[in-house]
Amino acid sequence: MSKFDVVVIGAGAAGLFCAGVAGQRGLSVLLLDHASKVAEKIRISGGGRCNFTNREVTPANFLSENPHFCRSALAGFTPQHFLSLIERHGIAWHEKHKGQLFCDHSANDIIQMLLKECDAGGVVRRQPCAVQAVRPTGDASGQRARFELDTDAGQVEAHQVVIATGGLSIPKIGATDFGQKLAAQLGHRIVPLRPALVPLTFSAAQWAPFVSLAGVSLEVEISTPTATPEGGKRKKALPTTFLEDLLFTHRGLSGPGVLQISSYWQPGQALTINLAPQRDLADSLKQAKTGSRKQLSTQWGLALGDAVPQRLAQTWLTQQASSHPALKPDAALAELKDKDLDALGQAANAWSITPDGTEGYAKAEVTAGGVDTRDLSSRTMESKLVPGLHFIGEVVDVTGWLGGYNFQWAWASAMACARALEPSAAPQQD
Repeated sequence: MSKFDVVVIGAGAAGLFCAGVAGQRGLSVLLLDHASKVAEKIRISGGGRCNFTNREVTPANFLSENPHFCRSALAGFTPQHFLSLIERHGIAWHEKHKGQLFCDHSANDIIQMLLKECDAGGVVRRQPCAVQAVRPTGDASGQRARFELDTDAGQVEAHQVVIATGGLSIPKIGATDFGQKLAAQLGHRIVPLRPALVPLTFSAAQWAPFVSLAGVSLEVEISTPTATPEGGKRKKALPTTFLEDLLFTHRGLSGPGVLQISSYWQPGQALTINLAPQRDLADSLKQAKTGSRKQLSTQWGLALGDAVPQRLAQTWLTQQASSHPALKPDAALAELKDKDLDALGQAANAWSITPDGTEGYAKAEVTAGGVDTRDLSSRTMESKLVPGLHFIGEVVDVTGWLGGYNFQWAWASAMACARALEPSAAPQQD
């Protein structure tokens, strides 16, 4: 039977990084993953260039039932720490807007760096190799292994086990809820899982007028009410708002703004979208009204300027005319009442629309929810219920914004865990 100080289950961002750090600290480490390809989620991230962190990371950029849980790990391993590591490996990188950092060449640069770190630590990797069971032995003396694992490669004993198996997002690359199920079997509470950073969809009837706009994008201000956890209770719902690009699709809405808000959106909630956040459209129309004989459709286009693509502007006006007869596109602006112009402008500055769902885990970048942080140490990621059992990365109920935040949580939680791992008292063998 193989024996190790640490078995890490999951060879993604968090698992690879944790294994490498632990191995270089002198621990014997076995890294397992059921998938045939290593770190496939890293490989496809950031359009193939991996948005590996964000310069502006703060705890406020993360969702959790306990929003303070991530503070310790994030403070212990910052974006600058990770930058120092990739620069030591000679990886070229660049910064995009809002602090997002990407590889110049390929996401594979990050994968190869993590594999080299594992090699430097003498990490034993077995992949593909699924785990069928993890059994705590109940031994607290250190004289025998705390865990027994049944794997495709036979039985393994470990002093500590690290679960870094992610969530359900993107099942085609092998994503599962193995970690959450194992945690539940061992008595941990689980915050319900749901797709996050995901496009939102609408019923066919509701979306029919906008299907032809697929591919149209623009910067918007998008918000939804959010009940913020506070001390186990939820405060009054306040709007969470992002100023980001929105993209029309055949089935609904996507783009960075929609992906961001999707993590906060709850079924049945309406979104409020300001199509021209820098302009008071009602005021612009009323100012242009005096003495104007131009048609509404012409003045509407002028009021929007380059803030809204003209295809969207005309489709929007046609839809408003269907419910406000006075707003006929060929009506003279001067003949329209202020209340009608107010209705048109306000509808575009505060478009209220209710999605009927999401594109699901197949298109979700991350899985929200996971192992309840009340059952974990924020300093070491160790279970409070099962000594020696740790959970890191996406498997935990910590979900970052779009833009490199989830990778930074993977690095930070992995480092917090790796620093806390200890060698066993019994001799190890490969």
